[in-house]
Amino acid sequence: MSATAPEDSRYQPDAPIKLPPLYAWPPRPRAALRWLFSSLLFPWGFFFIGLSFVAWYFLTPPLAEMAELRPGWVALLWLRNAALLTLVAGGLHWLLYIRRRQGRRCKFDRRWPNTGSEMFLWRDQVRDNMFWSIASGVTIWTLYEAVTLRLYAGGALPVPPLHEFPLYCAVMMIGVFFWSTAHFYFNHRLLHWQPLYRAAHELHHRNVNIGPWTGISMHPLEHVIYFSLFALWWVVPVHPLVVTLTGLYQGVSPAVSHSGFDFVEARGRRLSAGDWFHQLHHQHFNVNYGNTPTPFDKVFGSWHDGSAESLRAQRERLRKLHAPG
Repeated sequence: MSATAPEDSRYQPDAPIKLPPLYAWPPRPRAALRWLFSSLLFPWGFFFIGLSFVAWYFLTPPLAEMAELRPGWVALLWLRNAALLTLVAGGLHWLLYIRRRQGRRCKFDRRWPNTGSEMFLWRDQVRDNMFWSIASGVTIWTLYEAVTLRLYAGGALPVPPLHEFPLYCAVMMIGVFFWSTAHFYFNHRLLHWQPLYRAAHELHHRNVNIGPWTGISMHPLEHVIYFSLFALWWVVPVHPLVVTLTGLYQGVSPAVSHSGFDFVEARGRRLSAGDWFHQLHHQHFNVNYGNTPTPFDKVFGSWHDGSAESLRAQRERLRKLHAPG
């Protein structure tokens, strides 16, 4: 069904999913800039950039206090991260799944979260997802962030002053979105290696029907791999704002992309939410390992654009890949 299907039909956005114009050949600079600011950054990119300013300047201890790893300031970071994740994931869950303000309109999977299955802790998908997201996800995210900030506070890396290097800081903040999606593709492919899949990634893939709390509901081993993108800032000096944005984008934005809804409706308007490209990965498993801003799936042949023809092509690819001889 198309994106205009009635509420009682299975929802699917209009296919196909296309490459961003940033990668067009011959180059299309106007289209690329329009995509950068109207698709990549608006609205959620700007939201997380703004949130990083609030988090760093108002909700984070001074950098000077982080010269030594102490439980006090690390605990404050953990509380800040847990609160911001709960604000976004919990807010979306309350709006879309508790109040059900828009019913199933724009919902990829007609089912509501699972209750009663032994696959999930306490036989409850939402509680299970919340536990893994907060107890493991926020903890490992915070430890990576704390180690990174400790390096800057201790003088191991210079801190480029924001007022002296505003362009560099802006470029690196936008670079977070590309670094995050590139890193995600390669760590995700690694996690689909069968030993790692069975040991860790299978926990995340129990969620076929995803929701906001599914985003970073992962095994601790997967969290260690997933949040390892902080390591780039151990060798590339950036303002702590960029470090903060890295954690928020990696830790909180999956609540939006896993919302299970293509759009959130508010006052007659639609705000983009879920990621159809990644939704297809949860449905079909061996496609769309990455994200569209860094389209490695296109390069390595696992791109599924949402059409029936693309799905048949991917199934044929997998048949040949696993054929004997």
